[in-house]
Amino acid sequence: MFLGTYTPKLDDKGRLTLPAKFRDELAGGLMVTKGQDHSLAVYPREEFAALARRAAAASRSNPQARAFVRGLAAGTDEQRPDAQGRITLSADHRRYASLEKDCVVIGSVDFLEIWDQRAWDAYLAEHEEDYSQARDESLGDIF
Repeated sequence: MFLGTYTPKLDDKGRLTLPAKFRDELAGGLMVTKGQDHSLAVYPREEFAALARRAAAASRSNPQARAFVRGLAAGTDEQRPDAQGRITLSADHRRYASLEKDCVVIGSVDFLEIWDQRAWDAYLAEHEEDYSQARDESLGDIF
């Protein structure tokens, strides 16, 4: 599982060092794609393949499903971490997530999210109360 919050820096070549505790799980390759809320999502290859297959199984007559599958496929980059655990984020991914130097990597159970530090701080400020006030009716059967 991917859990926790980490604050790596993006270097001048667009490389980001992944948290050491996740490197073994991602050593076989990973997929970087555009995520929700203008973050990037980092999936182990197998997890991403399962997600892509579920998305591709959606009805092709549904315009939102087609748009999602197209965006997912077109916005994904396969990476292999180097010996130092770094991945290179494409210029398009850096632009999409407004990544500059200070980044935040958060665990999201099945995948990692990469955020610009300022965007993550703003997100937390806006949604922190949502977490503490979560109720059964809004979360379904989680609790």
